[in-house]
Amino acid sequence: MGEVEQPPPWLVPKVVERLTGGETFSGSTLTVLDFWQWGFSDLRTNIVRGVLAEFFVASAVGDPSPLRNAWDNFDVTTPSGIRVEVKSAAYLQSWKQRRVSDIVFTGLTGRIWSDESASLGAEREFRADVYVFAIHTCREPEQYDALDLSLWEFRVLGVNALRKHSYRSITKGSLHSIAPSGLRLDELAQEIERTFSEDQARR
Repeated sequence: MGEVEQPPPWLVPKVVERLTGGETFSGSTLTVLDFWQWGFSDLRTNIVRGVLAEFFVASAVGDPSPLRNAWDNFDVTTPSGIRVEVKSAAYLQSWKQRRVSDIVFTGLTGRIWSDESASLGAEREFRADVYVFAIHTCREPEQYDALDLSLWEFRVLGVNALRKHSYRSITKGSLHSIAPSGLRLDELAQEIERTFSEDQARR
């Protein structure tokens, strides 16, 4: 019998270092800060707002990870090891609107990514212990201020509460019925720990 063909070795990504913004692109005077300002100054856009919400939560809980990992199965890890998924929504968008947007959070479940096999699992499932729902509450375009944290509110739910209701997406109304209190950013860390403990006790 012939030799069994071996799969090629993994291409392991180079470790990413945290950038300062002052780095320049080789052969030009362009900086990383120039790129950030051009591409991400509009914090209302859905993709950027989502990453911003993750940043807020990571900062609030003291996530020990130095950088965001877009391929993780969840967004944030607390120092105690709680896996946190962050979802964001807003009434106002980057485009013209005839009315404010409905608040709906989608994609609560997903296929689990495996680093070992570099593949996704077959079934959609909940991939975090606690879910944080971040809402930018401004409804008047002229009052929109992406840098004003008082315009954000946060709701927290444990995974078992979501599993109990079989939610794969959730509206603000449904969320309010089971997590009625909106939280400030500085209240999040304690609430995530409390929610995790209570949610696990009710399993």
